[in-house]
Amino acid sequence: MIATLPPPITARVTTTGGDVSESALAAADAAVLVLDRAPDVAQRLAALPFGALWQALLEHERRAGNEWPILVTRLPNERQTLAAVGFVRARATGFERLDLAGKLAHEVVKPGVAKLQVYAPAAHGPRDEAALEAVLSAILAYAAPMPELKSTPTPSTALEHVAVGSTDGAFIERCVAEAAGNHLARWLATLPPNVLDSLGYRAALEQLATREGWGFEYHDVASLEKLGAGAFLAVARANAHGGAGIARLSYRAPRTSDNGDGGIALVGKGICFDTGGINLKPHKSMFTMHGDMQGSAVAVGTLLALSQLRVPFAVDCWLAITENQIGPAAFRPQEIVRAANGVTIQVVHSDAEGRMVLADTLTLATREKPRLVVDFATLTGACVVALGDRYAGAFTNRAALHEWLQRTGRDSGERVWCFPMDDDFDVELESKIADVQQCTPDSKGDHILAARFLSRFVEPDVPWVHLDLAASEHKGGLAHVPTEFTGFGVRYAVHLLGDAAALDEQLQALGKTD
Repeated sequence: MIATLPPPITARVTTTGGDVSESALAAADAAVLVLDRAPDVAQRLAALPFGALWQALLEHERRAGNEWPILVTRLPNERQTLAAVGFVRARATGFERLDLAGKLAHEVVKPGVAKLQVYAPAAHGPRDEAALEAVLSAILAYAAPMPELKSTPTPSTALEHVAVGSTDGAFIERCVAEAAGNHLARWLATLPPNVLDSLGYRAALEQLATREGWGFEYHDVASLEKLGAGAFLAVARANAHGGAGIARLSYRAPRTSDNGDGGIALVGKGICFDTGGINLKPHKSMFTMHGDMQGSAVAVGTLLALSQLRVPFAVDCWLAITENQIGPAAFRPQEIVRAANGVTIQVVHSDAEGRMVLADTLTLATREKPRLVVDFATLTGACVVALGDRYAGAFTNRAALHEWLQRTGRDSGERVWCFPMDDDFDVELESKIADVQQCTPDSKGDHILAARFLSRFVEPDVPWVHLDLAASEHKGGLAHVPTEFTGFGVRYAVHLLGDAAALDEQLQALGKTD
């Protein structure tokens, strides 16, 4: 059977001199070069090794109407090095760089390519480190093995070494950590539901925590009953195995406190399979519902990346793990349940289960008084309708964070858009018989109403960001990631949280404005 945790990305990443040469290329199975889209690009191609060949390829493509093509060829050296050249727009966005990088990685990360080199030759000024970082991120994403149980296995990439043409390479450690976190998120999401059910997920997380030296707790059904977590337990009621629960994984950096006060909390929706419950999904909507745990996968992938980067603050990762099954015990519309913070909820739709399990999980996480809590969830179809599947929706109880949240999306290439969270949206969730309705009978603005619902379970003095992962699935992959389950959110969260000084500056400024 398939392992529940992925094998590591084994490719070693080092820096080499910033300049590309024929002798360097002769030592590689493949190479990627990224140039600026400059008026003198033909002359710059001529200055590269095998310059006449690159000039001829560009001229051929431009005659065919391709102004800025990707040039791919086998070089006329003894090794016949596979090489690709791409052209990046001046002032390109993070997404544009990653999109180009993904196309270049697609050309060179092939079976038989063990040694790969990456260059961004600069004509004037500093070398384009951002282009190098994007290409390295794409190469590592393409090289990451994914779950498979075929009688005839797909040939592996066999990538062993990536040499990056930089004299600094300060970005490499973050790239490698992000790639490991994204790989974990995609691997978990891809696992079939008869492998990664609640029981298998718990075992995988415990194994991962042991490997990484994290703390591990699991609030099982009996524990959650004592905590009064009725919202979560309503969803888990139809599970025959009784293995549902809320996992807490804890990273502690050297010299941080053991209780996690002042740290960061990550929260993830982990519905291992979502039938829709009593309000059963149609088959097309249910087909990829083994991936409805991607919020939890992104949260634990982010935890892995941050711990590999040895961030100097505590991180707790809270994961709501269950299935949403059908059966005699399944929760139904019009039931009233009481959440762990005492709020009573009128159930409207059994396929709005994600906000139910997150309600109690957010309550437990924010009771610890973290400096910031970020939750990840494949929560609403309404967010996909609003944004498509290239952005994620962002919501927060601190409006002063909007600019930071969206700027981080632009810079990282995993883009987010901030939605309103005005109090008057709560009118739609008023109930005649409970404190709040779970949702409304129609889907109008459901992504906003879901966030307003979740805000009831966040301690008001805790800054909170909710990410509705509309970009978690994208046919053919997205930007630098080649798989349909994209792991969107890990890279974003590492950019948001990975720089401790910048994070501290944001949170200190927040205290002055909200």
